[in-house]
Amino acid sequence: MYIPKAFVEDDLRSLHDLIEQTPLASVVSHGDAGLLASHLPVLLAREEGEFGTLYGHFARANPQWRELSDGGEALLIFQGAEAYVSPSFYPSKAEHGKVVPTWNYQAVHAYGRAELFDERERLLALVSRLSQRHEQGRAQPWAVSDAPVEYIDSLLRAIVGFALPIARIEGKWKLSQNKDAQDFAGVQRGVAQSARPAERRLAEAMTTLKP
Repeated sequence: MYIPKAFVEDDLRSLHDLIEQTPLASVVSHGDAGLLASHLPVLLAREEGEFGTLYGHFARANPQWRELSDGGEALLIFQGAEAYVSPSFYPSKAEHGKVVPTWNYQAVHAYGRAELFDERERLLALVSRLSQRHEQGRAQPWAVSDAPVEYIDSLLRAIVGFALPIARIEGKWKLSQNKDAQDFAGVQRGVAQSARPAERRLAEAMTTLKP
C-alpha cells in the first residue's frame, strides 16, 4: 500500500482496534487461477504471534482456499471510515482557490500465509466464537448450540477454516494531517455534517489528531 509519511499509522493497538471494528475482511490471494478475492468475517487473536493471528473460514466450494493450501501469501484488507473531501471544506479556497477534491480514509493491510484446517472440533470452536462475537449485546443472543447437531455437522463439512499469523501489517490514516490547522478543521466540520455514517466516523477519528 502506498503510504506517504504523513499518513503512516504504525501503532499496533490502533491497527488491531480497526480490525476488530471492521471484521469483514477482503481476502486477496494470487495463484494458478490468477487474482482471487473473498469477503470473509474474521476473528483477531491479538496475543498470538508478533502481530496477532486472524481466523476465519471459506466455503469449501470456494476455490480460493486451495490456492492458499500451497503456502501462497494472502492479503487481508480492512476498510475503516472514509469520506469524500470537497474543496468547499477548505477555508483556503476563498484565499487562493488552489484546492481540489480528495478522499480521506483509514485502512489496514495484513499479510501472511494461512494454515488451513477442517477438523470438526476446531471448526466448531471457530464458528462458535464468531457467533458469540457478533451476537453479544443482543437481548436474545443466538448460539451454535441452538441448532440441531446434525444440521451443524452438515454445515461444518461444507467449510474450510484458516489461521493466518500476521507476518506484516500496514496502516494508513489519511485524515488531512498534511493540511494546516484551518483547513484541517474545515474538513472535520464538513464530514461531521455528512448524512453518511462512515463520513461522520471519519470526523470522529480526526479528533485524535493534530494537523
